Parts: sequence; C-alpha cells; structure tokens
Amino acid sequence: MRKTEGNRIVWIKMATEDFRVITTNRKARHDYFILETYEAGIELKGSEVKAVRNGGINLKDGFVLVRDDEVFLNNVHIAPYSKASRFTGHDPFRVRKLLLHRREIDSIAGKVQRKGLTIVPLRVYIKSNRVKLEIALARGRKKFNKKQDIISREVQREIEREMKRRR
Repeated sequence: MRKTEGNRIVWIKMATEDFRVITTNRKARHDYFILETYEAGIELKGSEVKAVRNGGINLKDGFVLVRDDEVFLNNVHIAPYSKASRFTGHDPFRVRKLLLHRREIDSIAGKVQRKGLTIVPLRVYIKSNRVKLEIALARGRKKFNKKQDIISREVQREIEREMKRRR
C-alpha cells in the first residue's frame, strides 16, 4: 500500500489477513451450484460468540432470507455456551441478522427475485477477531447432476490410479 508523507511516498507492507475456519456446510456444495459468494458479518450475543469460537455451530439446514431490505440467517444452531449464565444465555435457533452493505443486499434481493436463486450459508470463520459468514447465491441441483458428479470423480480416481501404477 502506498502512503504519502509530505513529498515522500512511503510503502507500507500489508499483512495478509488470516482467518480461522470454524465450520463449513459441505452439503451445500453437494446440493447446489454455487454462483456468487459474499462475506457477511453476523449480529451475535456475547455467549453466542463464545460458543462459535468453541465450534458449537451447525450450518447443515441453514438458509438465508431477505425481508424488509435486511438479510437474516435462519435455522442455524449455535449451541449454548456452557459457562454462560442460564439467564443471559441465548436461544440456539434464533433468527440472526446478517451485516452487509446496502448495494450487496439490493443485488442479492434482485437476483433472488428475478432468477429464482436461493441463498445458502457456506462457512463460518473468524477474521481479525470478527465472526464472519460466507453466503452464496446458488441454484439447486437435480438428482442426475449429482450422479454425474459422482461418476466423473470415480473415473478421475481410476485414471489417477492407472497413472500411478504405470510409473
């Protein structure tokens, strides 16, 4: 990155942003064609953040809805944090608001309405001490598409085995 100080140009070395993946939704890539991905923040309570850091989140049946120009994460289970008070704890299946820019929300809402796409959560990770969610615009796969993918993977494995054997 370039920064000017008076007449001088100073180059600042930017550290690559590290992130730690907490969980992924492997079923989403199996059931949907992923078209576009977005990074969103999640509005969480304190005990939810602690539980997510411990890996107590499940995206398997989760989905995202756009309502009243806001984006919400539904049906995602965040386990109660064991050391939190039972009075200040959280509901594991509560609807959580996603934090996106207005342009991104408008773009997503338009594509979902026009093209009949759906929004699925792909993975949760921690990036610079913030819990982030990767969501994707996706189109559902048909059963025969899934079978074709499995067959092509098996054929590719066979080819690789033969190549190893002939070396």
